[in-house]
Amino acid sequence: MNAGKTERKQPSELRRGWTTGTCASAAAKAAYEALLTGAFPDPVEVSLPKGERPAFALAREELGGDFARAGIVKDAGDDPDVTHGALVIATVRKTGEGTGVSFRAGEGVGTVTLAGLPVPPGEPAINPVPREMIRKAIAEVAQRFGASGDVEVEISIPGGEEISRRTMNPRLGILGGLSILGTTGIVRPFSCAAWIASIHRGVDVARAAGLVHVVGATGSTSEAAALARHPHLSEMACLDMGDFAGGLLKYLRAHPLPRLTMAGGFAKFVKLAQGALDLHSARSQVDFEGLAGIIADAGASPALVDAARHANTAKEVLDRAGAEGIDVAACVARAAKTQIRTVLRDAKIDVEVLLVDRAGTVVAHEPFDAEAAA
Repeated sequence: MNAGKTERKQPSELRRGWTTGTCASAAAKAAYEALLTGAFPDPVEVSLPKGERPAFALAREELGGDFARAGIVKDAGDDPDVTHGALVIATVRKTGEGTGVSFRAGEGVGTVTLAGLPVPPGEPAINPVPREMIRKAIAEVAQRFGASGDVEVEISIPGGEEISRRTMNPRLGILGGLSILGTTGIVRPFSCAAWIASIHRGVDVARAAGLVHVVGATGSTSEAAALARHPHLSEMACLDMGDFAGGLLKYLRAHPLPRLTMAGGFAKFVKLAQGALDLHSARSQVDFEGLAGIIADAGASPALVDAARHANTAKEVLDRAGAEGIDVAACVARAAKTQIRTVLRDAKIDVEVLLVDRAGTVVAHEPFDAEAAA
């Protein structure tokens, strides 16, 4: 990560931290090495999705007859994260040849019970990116010591079930504890005022540089999808919008640029389409009655409309609608663009909307007015 990228991504001088997924992968790596060699690496280095390799001190080491256990205290930096200071523990046991890496929820880590989440019901609430980070960490150790890498990794967070009551997990059907999360491995410091000020400065810089096209994305995956569609755009054109759609749109209304690409995940843009301008899960929720109305207008069956009203997540509605041939993502993209235009009022800004899934695939595209008219 170069200096320019760091400066653009940091909304203030707040200290960044590490996700539960990063802590879990580092703990698993240390435990597996100890299982193979009898010695724990301390500190232990782990690879993040974008190539960084931070090192972590171990807070717990335990070696048994058929297992090794390592723990790392999560440091969320200056972010008000409920899991800051939690002990993330990985217990690693060997399994049969060719079984690969399997996952188990230990104390304080939840189990998925409802559809619509990134992992299916019955699985530990360990999200796909942390799973991949753990697999990579295990593979690094296996290659170094000539081992098979066939292991069970159990992640636990003592006290996690109590902490989870202060999260959205119970409502989402994640029972028994916390989720192991993270897409970049890094916790960005969260200060609303500082972040919005950073967005405003990004617009100012883009205007001063004479840019005619900028991107407001909810995260790194949607930003990458927008840049893949518009490879001519420079990093300066990428405004680190995060959840603050209103902070970006209201500032652009007074300080317009000719073209704006808005990119984000389905659930966040459902909320945007429904009028929410702060897309954070703690401050806005999907109106499932309204989402049911959208798919009803798109021709969904009465059974699907009723299921949408009682859905657990927006992704569940997206998946079920897709199975019935209803392109609800396109409907949401159109509604989101209408809402964006409402906030921008009469500002002369042509708007494009991209809905992006977790894999970075664009699932809906509402084009610029100029393209639609062509």
